[in-house]
Amino acid sequence: MSSKLQPARGTRDMIGADARRHNAVADTARRIAGLYGFEEWFTPIFEDTRVFSRGLGDTSDVVAKEMYSFEDRGGESLTLRPENTAGVCRALVTNGLTQSLPQKAFYAGPMFRYERPQKGRYRQFHQIGCEILGAAEPLADAEVIAAGWQIIQSLGIAEGVVLEINTLGDAESRDAYRAALVAYFSAHAEQLSADSKTRLEKNPLRILDSKDAADRALVEGAPLITAHLTAGAAAHYAAVLRYLQGFGVPLRENPRIVRGLDYYSHTAFEFVTDRLGAQGTVMAGGRYDGLVEEMGGPPTPSVGWAAGMERLALLMEDAGRTPAAARPVAVVPMGDAAEAPALAALQALRAAGTHAEMAYRGNLKRRLERANKQNARAALLVAEDGGLQWKDLDAGTQVAVSLGGLAGL
Repeated sequence: MSSKLQPARGTRDMIGADARRHNAVADTARRIAGLYGFEEWFTPIFEDTRVFSRGLGDTSDVVAKEMYSFEDRGGESLTLRPENTAGVCRALVTNGLTQSLPQKAFYAGPMFRYERPQKGRYRQFHQIGCEILGAAEPLADAEVIAAGWQIIQSLGIAEGVVLEINTLGDAESRDAYRAALVAYFSAHAEQLSADSKTRLEKNPLRILDSKDAADRALVEGAPLITAHLTAGAAAHYAAVLRYLQGFGVPLRENPRIVRGLDYYSHTAFEFVTDRLGAQGTVMAGGRYDGLVEEMGGPPTPSVGWAAGMERLALLMEDAGRTPAAARPVAVVPMGDAAEAPALAALQALRAAGTHAEMAYRGNLKRRLERANKQNARAALLVAEDGGLQWKDLDAGTQVAVSLGGLAGL
């Protein structure tokens, strides 16, 4: 082979510190989610393409430009999941759980999107997420946000991260707002990008998410939804803000946060930071009261969020929060006849929950050198008669120990 094989564009290997940060994100999120009553769900990495085309909308950038879809040997169209909320909603319906609501689901795993790779954004990326399915109350909105904030705090990356929040109102509010947006953008149609001209006809709220510079300039002058909220929608939003205050979650209101799909309603939010450059969103979500219905289930009010694990890991690295590698105990047989008692000691340490390793070869000097390279905290010297000496490699002390006494070391 003339050239070395490399990871496919937009993918990467995670080894050493990268892997430790990745695992810390997943483990911390899993632990905190459990405190809030979320149970982990595992859904397939690929689904029937309709799960995402129905859930995300045919005109969304994800469906139109970014999905990894393929036809399998049976002629069915399948798609590597670009996100997991749609899969969770499909799983709720498939497993007959719409009769046992509310359900609180946590997930962690890989997602796939065909887009331009950049710092913290890959074609194979990973997300954690929390979803509350079957709860219409504003307390559910606030609780899922509070769980996200506690995860961010527990990772040690809260500095410089801010919750921005908005309301999308109820259906009546959005209908009135949509009419106002159509009137506004129609008056400036010649200045819109080609994509936004299409959105103007199909879903004008998506224009507010446009990244085109000319569109962004127009968006600055667009009407705000707050002027079109019904009394019920305003009350829901006020309650969410009140509950967030009770949970101790700092926030700032941002009336420009929107979600373009019809099933989104009421609360929309993002945790943002200026420590990741232009890609400043680290966790985002909202209420999606119509998505379960899109999957063939009954009307099921739901709310949740997803967060990119790569971005959270970058913030950990920036904050100096990379977990240290585990420090083993090095078991060192002192001669060939010491190998059998060394193996017994090795397994005794492991049975006691201690990270222990024994080099596969080498004399005493080389084995101790390897222990230092591994940053071992101690060496257990094993004599040919089975005698054990515990050498603390930090303090430089050495004491005799028994096989039964290893559990406390």
